[in-house]
Amino acid sequence: MKQDNVLEIRNPDPKFRDYLTEILQSGCRRIIAEALEVELNDFLDSYREFKGGDGTQRVVRNGYLPERHLQTGIGAVTVRVPRTRDRHRCADHPIRFRSSILPPYLRRSRSIEELLPWLYLKGISTGDFKEALAVLVGEDAAGLSANTIGRLKTKWETEFTQWKRRDLSGTRYVYWWVDGIYSNVRMAERQCLLVIIGITETGKKELVALEDGLRESELSWKGVLRDLQQQGLLVGPELAIGDGALGFWKALAELYPQTQRQRCWVHKTANVLNSLPKSLQTKAKQQLQAIWMAPEIKEAEQQFDRFIETYEAKYPKATYCLEKDREVLLTFYRFPAEHWKHIRTTNPIESAFATVRLRTDKVKGCFTSTTVVSMAYKLCRCAEKRWQKINGVDKLAKIIEGVTFVDGLERIAA
Repeated sequence: MKQDNVLEIRNPDPKFRDYLTEILQSGCRRIIAEALEVELNDFLDSYREFKGGDGTQRVVRNGYLPERHLQTGIGAVTVRVPRTRDRHRCADHPIRFRSSILPPYLRRSRSIEELLPWLYLKGISTGDFKEALAVLVGEDAAGLSANTIGRLKTKWETEFTQWKRRDLSGTRYVYWWVDGIYSNVRMAERQCLLVIIGITETGKKELVALEDGLRESELSWKGVLRDLQQQGLLVGPELAIGDGALGFWKALAELYPQTQRQRCWVHKTANVLNSLPKSLQTKAKQQLQAIWMAPEIKEAEQQFDRFIETYEAKYPKATYCLEKDREVLLTFYRFPAEHWKHIRTTNPIESAFATVRLRTDKVKGCFTSTTVVSMAYKLCRCAEKRWQKINGVDKLAKIIEGVTFVDGLERIAA
């Protein structure tokens, strides 16, 4: 008889116990209890001199309030808050202990409060909340209703309105990245978010303006820039980086005429390649890259001319698309070389709004224009903490001072 070498493996317990989480929860309960005891003793000490009519202590301990479950990042933790009793029954205002660590109606920790908007903003639909939260904080995630998102939306709209009224007097931006971001939500008109991200002379990158519109028109951009001036931003940036949306550039020339212009090489490359056959696009892309990667403007001009000579005869539309913006494509050579990789494209906006596109792709219905723009605002403000810092921060102040840069290097006065 053939020997059976198959070993029987017992099924694991369906109610698998996570011992590590249990240890953490146990420690959490103990720490909370100790903290509450310290808080209660401090409270009783502050009323030690208060005596009743018979000379006894007026405020004394009186057991505990009923147990309650607090939702935390490590699951539900059972807590008991101590309580006190005021023996002076005739007092108009009895003295009661109210914990600042665990207020009476607290049911979840702040980390969970912050988790809810992040789940929503990152693409979890309200219908999937129960399943997502069960995985993250356990099956007994009570009090984490998707209705919370409705209240959060209202709060975000209020925050956005207040932010648009902030005082910008005294603020100075060195660079602006500008773009129009189209959302994919189902509305009567396709919505366009007009976005400006700026960097101050101290190196802080922040959201400057965010407005909703129907298209990137001159009128829409004028409204955005006028609002900034009304908020106190009377001096524009030294350089604005954007694509070929003519509406913004016309508005900029009227309201901030001293600002220099830099066209985005990513957008320009895509536009030029669209006018060439696919068989030539790989080589043409390398030739375009040779222009904006040149270490000096003289070499960039030579590469520019070489590209025009190569494709002008057969593909005049492609060469015209490139040639007409020659000057504003090479503006970055008049700024510090450390900044070149940051100011040649509008990538700071594209990367920041990737999560906005994810959110609107997940839930394309039940949106209003106000909801979309306030949600985009909240995402940007959250993302600000992780935005990449610009190289050569020390050079920003020199640009404001009017120091001249040639081929990315500071020109030393003779």
